[in-house]
Amino acid sequence: MKRAGLLALLVAVLVVAFVLAKSGNNNDNNSTSTTSAKSGPVVIHVVDGKPQGGVQKITVKKGDPVKFTVQSDVSDEIHVHGYNFHKDVEKGGSVSFNFPAKIEGIFDIELESRGEQIASLQVNQ
Repeated sequence: MKRAGLLALLVAVLVVAFVLAKSGNNNDNNSTSTTSAKSGPVVIHVVDGKPQGGVQKITVKKGDPVKFTVQSDVSDEIHVHGYNFHKDVEKGGSVSFNFPAKIEGIFDIELESRGEQIASLQVNQ
């Protein structure tokens, strides 16, 4: 009888561990949203000089297009590090980027003057 109880407890622990492992980052309170190129262009909303919903994660495959738009309530320069692309966004305006993902790696996208990261671009093989 003791053995059956221990076995049942072990099975319950394994089931809970499996459920927690499968849920991954979906239940933690980090401030990053992930979007892949296949789900369409990413729109990053900047409110009070910060990315609404946290730093956005844009993931694409090398050779695919990188497409995103920044809508901002502050004026600043949007800088895509690594690719060294710069565009100004006006207060209450938006600016769009569309370029091929030629360089593999992880690159910050930020409000340059504020030093505020708004997105992370990840280009995979």
